Amino acid sequence: MSKQEDISPGMVMLLATATGLIVASLYYAQTLVGPISASTGLSPEAAGLIVTLTQIGYCIGLLFIVPLGDLLENRRLIFTGLLFTAAMLVLAAISSSAWMFLTAALGIGLGSVAAQIVVPFAAHLSQEATRGVTVGKVVSGLLLGIMLSRPAASLIADATSWHVVFGGAAVVVTMVAFVLRAKLPVRVPNHHITYPKLLGSLWQLFLQTPVLRRRAAYHAGLFGSFSLFWTVTPLMLAGPTFHLSQTGIAIFALVGMAGAVASPVAGKLADKGHTLMATAAALALGVIGFALPMIVPGSRNVALAVLVIASIVLDMGVAANLVLGQRAIFTLGAEVRSRLNGVYFALFFAGGALGSALGGWMFATHGWHAALLTGMAFNGAALLYWVTEYIGHTSERKAVA
Repeated sequence: MSKQEDISPGMVMLLATATGLIVASLYYAQTLVGPISASTGLSPEAAGLIVTLTQIGYCIGLLFIVPLGDLLENRRLIFTGLLFTAAMLVLAAISSSAWMFLTAALGIGLGSVAAQIVVPFAAHLSQEATRGVTVGKVVSGLLLGIMLSRPAASLIADATSWHVVFGGAAVVVTMVAFVLRAKLPVRVPNHHITYPKLLGSLWQLFLQTPVLRRRAAYHAGLFGSFSLFWTVTPLMLAGPTFHLSQTGIAIFALVGMAGAVASPVAGKLADKGHTLMATAAALALGVIGFALPMIVPGSRNVALAVLVIASIVLDMGVAANLVLGQRAIFTLGAEVRSRLNGVYFALFFAGGALGSALGGWMFATHGWHAALLTGMAFNGAALLYWVTEYIGHTSERKAVA
């Protein structure tokens, strides 16, 4: 398309919807950890593996599949990845043992990285002046998919079974695959590099791109706490303190999705050059999200209300920081955009995998407050790291003055 043309609103809506439906596959299991564990024979201590293995698969895909977006025709790559994801969702749906489901979970994560080929696609189709807003809108769809997947999974599982959740997801992902193949333009990257050299360049990009390292570290902390929260909170809500059903947990998760409103706001702030302070606000929201349930005492109803507010605050921080990070790395060059995005997501999903695994273990062995403190530590470490950027930025301004 010509340089004067910008991505159409219809295409933005399509890409936002598609990314949301794709990444939802990664999160259906989060509110179903209890039923899946009971059905497949996983111990409470190992229940976090249900989420962790999906995230590990996603990390592997981000490092070994997403970089192919800089080498192979993008539309075909997305289509193939989605068909593989659908096959893994079918395997999850028919699983009757822990090893079958965990294998499917790994595969679901691996194939769902197609979403991270779609997001740079939106950046490629956008003009520089509107790229932050466009990416913000697409990421809003992605985040809504994450947040809606949890209540949808709980409601469907309550009415039928968790097997139906994954069977239905397989149908949805297959439909998305064929719609994107029909609607997306062909995009062939202008690269003749070999695949081994492409992978080797990931390490060089990591070493030579300070912005990438910093943005990945910030979001690893936030996403680690986010994964921890949504791994242990459904278990807490279903426990003796709250006694919520799967439908009750679904309503809780549905309210939490209000945090997605922060995405387009963050995109506008980034386009106006306010990334530094907006990042501080996002990281601070993450800390507050874990502090609230610990410092606000009260009855069961008050505690539940505070937990709802905490989930919204945490989700706002995650939504805003994700957009700020992607906007920052997408300015570094179109020719390496898929690789930068792959490394960025792989690094912070590693934080997510650590958070979900550690959260499940902390909750099972040390309780709810220990899990909350662990989540706060993830965000606190990221915020302390941000302070070093602020000090450096302030020093540079003084030197120029």
